[in-house]
Amino acid sequence: QVQLVESGGGLVQAGGSLILSCAASGNIIHIKEMGWYRQAPGKQREMVATITTGGTTIYADSVKGRFTVSRDGAKNTMYLQTNSLRPEDSAVYYCNALVLTDPLGRYNDYWGQGTQVTVSS
Repeated sequence: QVQLVESGGGLVQAGGSLILSCAASGNIIHIKEMGWYRQAPGKQREMVATITTGGTTIYADSVKGRFTVSRDGAKNTMYLQTNSLRPEDSAVYYCNALVLTDPLGRYNDYWGQGTQVTVSS
């Protein structure tokens, strides 16, 4: 019912930047919250940044001051501006969204397939 497609990942040198995008499509009535998560090999998936409909943001301590999450409600698209990238930022970055698809229903959680970010030292 809902598809999330990430883009913008790639290989970048330490200190560089990337802009990740996540486009949501499908039977969407309302998106309450969107977020970026990441998972490195051998590690658990962790929250990177989240943003609500009202624009409230939360960041992981490890990315504060370097990453900025934003959202275009009209396009159901979320972005992650990543600056001053470090090798430890290397991971698959996943998009998550809390979406209402049925006016009489509840919000459900959806995930994208992920986009690889690799930061070389």
